Amino acid sequence: MNVSLTPALEAVVKDRVESGLYNNASEVIREALRQSIQAEEAIKLKQNAEVGYRELESGKKTEVNSKADFLKMARGRK
Repeated sequence: MNVSLTPALEAVVKDRVESGLYNNASEVIREALRQSIQAEEAIKLKQNAEVGYRELESGKKTEVNSKADFLKMARGRK
């Protein structure tokens, strides 16, 4: 895989490696991707919570009788 960075991003990667926080550029990029994925997941969770709250406020409720059923519902399965 080949990745092209702008000069500004390349300088950030180089600075992070030179600071000693990372051993090489690959570590910097992997960490940035992990953080990006976590941020996206947090946004999705917040959006889902907002939808759930609005549904609860409007009186729409779903009865759940077990942890397994809750997990199925939370994962989008019936």
